Amino acid sequence: MRIDVLTLFPEMFASPLSFSIVKRAQEQGLVEIALTNIRDFSIGDYRKVDDKPYGGGPGMVMMPGPVFDCHEHVTSLAPTKGRTILLSPQGTPLTQAKAAELSNEDRLILIAGRYEGFDERIRIGLGAEQLSIGDYVLNGGELAALVVIDAVVRLLPDALGDDDSAKDDSFSDGLLEYPQYTRPEVFRDMKVPDILLSGDHGKIAQWRRDQALQRTRQHRPDLLDDSDTPQ
Repeated sequence: MRIDVLTLFPEMFASPLSFSIVKRAQEQGLVEIALTNIRDFSIGDYRKVDDKPYGGGPGMVMMPGPVFDCHEHVTSLAPTKGRTILLSPQGTPLTQAKAAELSNEDRLILIAGRYEGFDERIRIGLGAEQLSIGDYVLNGGELAALVVIDAVVRLLPDALGDDDSAKDDSFSDGLLEYPQYTRPEVFRDMKVPDILLSGDHGKIAQWRRDQALQRTRQHRPDLLDDSDTPQ
């Protein structure tokens, strides 16, 4: 997979992309991540990329010209056109299912905005979809792009070392993950549940399913449907 990021602040990505699973995935050739500065495609001595909104209002809006030119340049760098995504609070929510869907793409082009947002012609002209990481507003799309990268890259084959590792993650089957325990067996008078020490894999699997349902019902009942409700 190739992931291109169009941003005004490529330096924000250096450290997060240099650790753990994302770093290993790049070293193993599972993913190539390229950063391109939108400001490099601005016009004029001041490298202007934003302007006041038509109709008035506070703040500034990202101009279409530099973004279009940057996108066209980046698109030409690889034979696959790619799937263009604007990081925006107006977008479709990022879910585990959406991350899995995106992990099947050969190429993603993520555009991280700043200021009051994008000129609407950027979305229309580039045929871009919008993606949101939550119902809140950030100073820019860089952190959102990093969240998307992290969620997607860990789902690439061999990225986690064990492809079964992601199967029990929260939301993978529509539920929150069951409680996990490791050594020691007793810690500050808190004991590992006996069932996990029984060696009975069938009963352990059922316990984990029950716990996942219970935890989801308690913390995220909106994730449950009628089929998950105990009779």
